[in-house]
Amino acid sequence: MKKLLPILLALIGTAAGTGAGIFLAPAHDPAPVEAAPAHGAADDAHGGGDAHAVPAADGGHGDDGGNEYAKMNNQFVIPIVGDARVQSLVVLSLSLEVTSGGTEQVYDQEPKLRDTFLRVLFDHANVGGFEGNFTETRRLELLRRALFEAARNVMGAVVVDVLITEIARQDN
Repeated sequence: MKKLLPILLALIGTAAGTGAGIFLAPAHDPAPVEAAPAHGAADDAHGGGDAHAVPAADGGHGDDGGNEYAKMNNQFVIPIVGDARVQSLVVLSLSLEVTSGGTEQVYDQEPKLRDTFLRVLFDHANVGGFEGNFTETRRLELLRRALFEAARNVMGAVVVDVLITEIARQDN
């Protein structure tokens, strides 16, 4: 009985953990993912229209030969504050997809872009965007959209998309 009880408890614990993981897993809703590539609402609000649209045959993310990628030189470090102290740090790396010839403009405007991105990232952190399952598709899509709109406000129609290339959270 002494040897059987630990094995039985381990099996019950494993089954309960698996069941809880399945029950508490985020729902997978394919609808927002299909609608996500088009930044149409943000573009129309800023007068951008479909000036950067890619033919629909490739899903809107194909390489039309004219877009370039500009990697922001340094990572973004965002403190997560709670109970009057820093509870964790989020580290992000971003790249911008820009129209042909736009890479140089990104680097010329990088200080202003970094300031604008930091404001968006701090706002996202302050509303709890980096708490819990912060890599959930819906949360990251909200963050990408906010970063895209901020980039368009600084750079105009040169910016096609904002890419989150790395993201990590370090809890204290």
